[in-house]
Amino acid sequence: MFMRILIPFLSVVLGCVFAVETLAAGNSTRKARSGTELVFDEVAYDYELRRNLGYAVSGGADINECFHAARSIAPGDGVSWFKAWNELAERLRADAAHALAGDHRISAREALLRASNYYRSAAFFLHGDPSDPRIVETARLSRETFRRAAALMDRPVEAVGIPYENTSLPGYFLQPDRSSSPRKTLLLQTGFDGTGEELYFTSVFALDRGYNVLIFEGPGQGAALLEQGLHFRRDWEKVVTPVVDYALKRPEVAPGKVALMGLSMGGFLAPRAAAFEHRLAACVANPGQLDLYGAKRPSPKEWEEMLADPAGTDRELRALMAKDVGFRWWINNGMFTTGAKTPLEFMKVWGEFSLEGVVGNIACPTLVIGSDGDHFLTMDDSRALYDRLKCPKTFLAFHGRNQANRHCQVGALVAGTARILDWLDETLK
Repeated sequence: MFMRILIPFLSVVLGCVFAVETLAAGNSTRKARSGTELVFDEVAYDYELRRNLGYAVSGGADINECFHAARSIAPGDGVSWFKAWNELAERLRADAAHALAGDHRISAREALLRASNYYRSAAFFLHGDPSDPRIVETARLSRETFRRAAALMDRPVEAVGIPYENTSLPGYFLQPDRSSSPRKTLLLQTGFDGTGEELYFTSVFALDRGYNVLIFEGPGQGAALLEQGLHFRRDWEKVVTPVVDYALKRPEVAPGKVALMGLSMGGFLAPRAAAFEHRLAACVANPGQLDLYGAKRPSPKEWEEMLADPAGTDRELRALMAKDVGFRWWINNGMFTTGAKTPLEFMKVWGEFSLEGVVGNIACPTLVIGSDGDHFLTMDDSRALYDRLKCPKTFLAFHGRNQANRHCQVGALVAGTARILDWLDETLK
């Protein structure tokens, strides 16, 4: 009944790359090999492997470790995915303990950083059962191993609690050296499925260029979700304004030199905050998003049809989840991070995230990023945000050159962050 309505979400918005005709016929949705896959045919597994591999340039992975782990995974099997990465992380944690016992601090730090990334990745495909204890345990171990690594770093890495409503948001304040001089500062946030610890592997490029970096996790993210039960909220300015308040109270932060960068879903959340928080000197949306549904937002009539029979719509959504790994992950993680009880309820919540009516309020210089190899968003989706901005603005398009054209430049962080941070240097000069 609802197939004609749901297929556009799968084929374009959600990044589930497969033949629509095949899905409609009820057959397997796994796409044919294009010749660019590393190990897995399925796009979600291929992307998450690239995500792990990409952090090798900043200490979060070893390439052969990753390939060895990946080749032990049954395609589309979240349990075997967990087993491979968790076992690797456990071995590295033991290696770090052995290195520390011999006072080999650098070796211990290196092993702990890789363990932190692998623990983060382990439970990625387990969110269909929010009560699965492995989700919380591997998140705890990812944070623990990262903090142990941070204690062995030459640069200061301070775990912080940022006052927020009646609680606090977890984060890290990182400095390029120990001088504590007032500096330009990058507020760095993740999106739909990342963690603060993971952001360290991006932050190092800003630290190398003399920035402080304040990493924070908001509702729906990391420990804010798992330990405090805070779910995503649409009015993200209520999250970022306390972060700016906190940053500007620190003597290491130069007033007027505070920028915000959001990755993945953060490419929507950061501009939303910038529409209301006018102390920001710059905003980076990577990738830019005016609307989380993009050009395929359902029409009022389509919503009416889906909502007329919620139980029937949910049955069809779950049937589609059984056929496609990427779609299943998106729905499961969406319910997990928003607190929605059903697939349709989550899709309704997702539809509330739009910058319509507020995008024109963004005043700071804004960098909007689009990539032609992004399996979640089209270049036109990112252009839609750029075109509506009235502030000083720049559009940065990543194409196939340097292979930095995947979602958030995964697998090409050196090439991608160079262009982004060059723009930020010029903007804050």
